[in-house]
Amino acid sequence: MTPTEHATPPKETRMPRTTKAPLDTDEERVTRAQRLLLRLGAELVVQPFNTRTHDELAHFLREEAAQVLTSLETLRQRPEPQLRRRISELAGHTLRTDGSAA
Repeated sequence: MTPTEHATPPKETRMPRTTKAPLDTDEERVTRAQRLLLRLGAELVVQPFNTRTHDELAHFLREEAAQVLTSLETLRQRPEPQLRRRISELAGHTLRTDGSAA
């Protein structure tokens, strides 16, 4: 690791608000983690031995993963009608039972 690199992960930030309905705590936590893990995965493909990326992933796994998994389980426990209403709120359209949207 060079002197300009450090193992401290970036400061936690709120998700940008892109919908009329804000994400609840569990939705935001899972969404933020998904974006982080996709970014870290892509960085590891490009530079598999980048120690900063490894440190950031290790920090996530050590400090945040348990809460994210708890939030994910909370979201999975929501009944289908509640999930459909939430998708409608966030996406701005109704999700039909056949998978199409109105």
